[in-house]
Amino acid sequence: MASPDSAAAAAASLPPSSTKKDDVTPISSKIAELNESRSELLTRIQSLKQDLQSWRSKLDTQVKVYRDELSELKKTLNVEVEQLRTEFQDLRTTLQQQQEDVTASLKNLGLQDVAGDVKQTQSQEVKIEEIDKEEQQVLPEEHTAKVDKI
Repeated sequence: MASPDSAAAAAASLPPSSTKKDDVTPISSKIAELNESRSELLTRIQSLKQDLQSWRSKLDTQVKVYRDELSELKKTLNVEVEQLRTEFQDLRTTLQQQQEDVTASLKNLGLQDVAGDVKQTQSQEVKIEEIDKEEQQVLPEEHTAKVDKI
């Protein structure tokens, strides 16, 4: 290793002004480049921040519009569902009333007409038997056989 005195002697042998200028010029140009790069980066960052803020604002607006639309659709759907419930309840009530009316009518008809139906059925059976007897008397046997086949 070199001693500190030899390093000082080597530095003293070089011309002092050229060493400082050579060192200062590249450093100052590097600093200028770095400052320029920094300025460009800050400008790009600021632009990106503005773009992000614009995007967020548009997105927030869009979300608000969608929420409002969904809220309106929900209200409309709730109203329609309530109307359907009411209509189904009315329909159920109407059907129950009709069923009760039909049941009551059948009971009334059944009680009143049972005796009449029995008499009418017996009367029709007697008439059919009388008609059969009359036909057998009027038609010869061969015609009766043909009628039975039909």
